[in-house]
Amino acid sequence: MQKQQNIAFQDALEIVESLSEYQQEELIDIIRNRLLEHMRDLLSESISEAKKDYLNGKVKKGSVDDLMKCLLHSDTNDNEHYHCRGVPLCTPK
Repeated sequence: MQKQQNIAFQDALEIVESLSEYQQEELIDIIRNRLLEHMRDLLSESISEAKKDYLNGKVKKGSVDDLMKCLLHSDTNDNEHYHCRGVPLCTPK
């Protein structure tokens, strides 16, 4: 599979090289804009998920010091957790 992808990628590069300089620059702009839009979409999804988790009480606000204390002394029995993009960073034991 990797070899086929490498061949397809090489074919794509050869096609791009056959384009005029202007067309190559336009293609770069199009690809850059699509990548930026994709990154915006991912960020928007992450923000929406974080808001949903916050509204559902699945996250706990705190300082970096609070997080470090939790990580170092996670022997409490409360159900509060620190999350980053839905991944628990500190779960009480």
